[in-house]
Amino acid sequence: MKTKSPPGEHKTEKTVHRSAPRVGFVSLGCPKALVDSERILTRLRAEGYDISPSYDGADVVVVNTCGFLNSAKQESLEAIGEALTENGRVIVTGCLGVEEDRIRREHPDVLAVTGPHQYEDVVAAVHEVVPPQHNPFVDLVPPEGLRLTPRHYAYLKISEGCNNRCSFCIIPSLRGDLSSRPAADVLREAERLVDAGVKELLVISQDTSAYGVDLKYAESTWQDRQVRARFIDLCRELGDLDAWVRLHYVYPYPHVDEVIPLMAEGRILPYIDIPFQHASPSVLKAMRRPAHQEKTLDRIADWRRTCPELALRSTFIVGFPGETDADFELLLDWLTEARLSRVGCFKYEPVDGAAANDISDVVPDEIKDERWHRFMARQQDISRELLLKKVGQSIDVIVDEVDTEGALCRSTWDAPEIDGSVFLNGEKDVVEGDIVKARVVHADEYDLWAER
Repeated sequence: MKTKSPPGEHKTEKTVHRSAPRVGFVSLGCPKALVDSERILTRLRAEGYDISPSYDGADVVVVNTCGFLNSAKQESLEAIGEALTENGRVIVTGCLGVEEDRIRREHPDVLAVTGPHQYEDVVAAVHEVVPPQHNPFVDLVPPEGLRLTPRHYAYLKISEGCNNRCSFCIIPSLRGDLSSRPAADVLREAERLVDAGVKELLVISQDTSAYGVDLKYAESTWQDRQVRARFIDLCRELGDLDAWVRLHYVYPYPHVDEVIPLMAEGRILPYIDIPFQHASPSVLKAMRRPAHQEKTLDRIADWRRTCPELALRSTFIVGFPGETDADFELLLDWLTEARLSRVGCFKYEPVDGAAANDISDVVPDEIKDERWHRFMARQQDISRELLLKKVGQSIDVIVDEVDTEGALCRSTWDAPEIDGSVFLNGEKDVVEGDIVKARVVHADEYDLWAER
């Protein structure tokens, strides 16, 4: 599909003269970090700042970093260096911000460093470098805030932090323990987004199904009634909005079973993103993850009996320290039986500060690579078989892009950026954000082709 220029990129200082201070923004990492960036941008825009699409047009550049994997940390450090080279006035925030000493050792000229979801500190740092104008109403912010996603879908973050202590993960040390938003706050944001034209809400957090535990499921007032900060209650309320609702990062706690009937009823999308990570009990124990893969398979079967259209997405790690050939073969067998719709796989990578670094039985890189290729080949066969069954069906798709070749869409079983696509070749009588019916005519291991 053809690329599109960012809004306002065609304007130059020769044709448009602005006195408002201008902020450039680089956002790295996961969708949760993207939401953090949107909140910072919204606050700055409300105070009268303009957002610059380029380094040379900015009075200061904010870099929202990722600090999960070592490779992500290096990417963040390189992005900071690029911003310093191209602009020279840089504020750093995000997950890597907890390692301020490391950032300042490599880039001593950064103006300020803040940690994850420290919105007030980031804005205060911008104020120090480029004070806001006294009149914040020069350019009003839309009620849904500024977003970095297309107009028709948006990420809805319902909590910060995580109470789990997985041995390969340092998220709790970066973002703290679980901190849920009151249900009314989440629902008000969701309503504003839908009112602004958003057709798909992607619910995210570090542990979505733990939502509200820290609040003891406290009630808050929403539309003249009390709504509990509880996973099933929030899903039920979101299902009443006129939008697709997609659930990400759901741990398979028992109460997740209560949500499946909502999917069968069409109130929320028949899609759950569950990070299983592995299937071998010994590896799961070393990861400090739930290790009941047999019960999980039984629950998946129960879910599919309730909602036959359910799509399960997951991610896995191969080559975790101590993973044996038998562990890996068990994972392949489990994958074959589970028949997940969408799967991602990562070769284990040590993370500074993670408990898994203390496990001595390291898997060699060549074995990690071999296992990764075998895993992906197995899943490709499963995915191809599942998608071929869609041929001839009439399905709902949401339009992401339209160009001279046709429309690029997604089905209810596909999240943006990470899953497959539905191609409507030659279809131009649709616009971005439309939800239309299409009949599937072809499939491969990842994507579908359809026609109206």
